[in-house]
Amino acid sequence: MTPVDATLDDLNWAHIRLQLDMEGYAILSGVLGVDVARNLPLQTTGSGTSRVALESCDLGQGDLHYFSAGMPAPLAQWRAALYRRLVSIANDWKEPMGGHHRFPAELEDFLWLNREAGQTRAQSHMNRLGVEGYMSLHQRNHGEQVFPMQVVAVLSEPGVDFQGGEFVMTEQRPRMQSRPMVLPLKLGDVAIIATAERPFRGAKGYYRVNIKHAISRVTKGERIGLELSFHDAP
Repeated sequence: MTPVDATLDDLNWAHIRLQLDMEGYAILSGVLGVDVARNLPLQTTGSGTSRVALESCDLGQGDLHYFSAGMPAPLAQWRAALYRRLVSIANDWKEPMGGHHRFPAELEDFLWLNREAGQTRAQSHMNRLGVEGYMSLHQRNHGEQVFPMQVVAVLSEPGVDFQGGEFVMTEQRPRMQSRPMVLPLKLGDVAIIATAERPFRGAKGYYRVNIKHAISRVTKGERIGLELSFHDAP
């Protein structure tokens, strides 16, 4: 068993599932740890990433650093371990929304399905937002193979390294106004969030809930964040 597996096995996954079903997100407080969170930007900056300006794709202001040459080993371990624990929830979410195929038990098998579907462009990235930087509301659900959850974290300390820069989600239910949610992420926390759609059980059965996420404007310092996607884009 790896240290990552040991850390994740100590979590209350029944509670995490309940939070995801009810709210569309679950915060794993302190699961990365402050030291790991601080070191990740140092380990993941270099020739293995490709920089994209948010302005160039009309998504805000700041830089995204995609893991285009393969994900660094520490993050690859976290992504594979989290996938194994989330895949049963993902399969349960599929059924009420009319999905017939099931996600495979291991991430590598799912990524093979991605490649078969022509999805080879990395979506996992670090984001760096300076003063006035922000990320607009968006979803990462392009392609035939889309995993319904993804992982986000903040790699700098709110209130110390930066101010502003809150992680925001909106939820749209049928015939209702959008519901905003602000996730109080601290350095070392991880949040599992719905990628784009999730089922919600109402009084008359299940219906689809549409989710988007964003980062509010940074007012001081630099905010460094992380997004891990379990699927690639076309």
